[in-house]
Amino acid sequence: MNLIDNQILVRSTRAIKCLALNQNFYKDIDSNGLTAKEVLDMKEKYLKTNLHRFQSSEALEDTFRWLIILGVLRREVDGQGLTSKVRLTPLGRQILVKCPELPIQKANFFEKATDFLVRIFSFL
Repeated sequence: MNLIDNQILVRSTRAIKCLALNQNFYKDIDSNGLTAKEVLDMKEKYLKTNLHRFQSSEALEDTFRWLIILGVLRREVDGQGLTSKVRLTPLGRQILVKCPELPIQKANFFEKATDFLVRIFSFL
């Protein structure tokens, strides 16, 4: 069981490091849910650089879905059911408490390649 838990932590940590979302994003979703549109509208606040790959809210939703699969994010729920907002999970919070500078660390080539391959092959 510990091996599985460790693999989950490694995969989730690597994803946070590789994605273009910054500390402000993770800090804000810990207390308030955010939609992809809200993040895109305030990209200077929530994205690491202006050279981002998110041209639409759907591209950002793909990133949200990936972080949901990894267990870092979850959909916010209201009286009607699931919403388009995302929030941190306990796992996501645990990772960011343990390593708060993770979203601003630069991933190396091997981390980016591994994250890309895991992400691609997990959807097959």
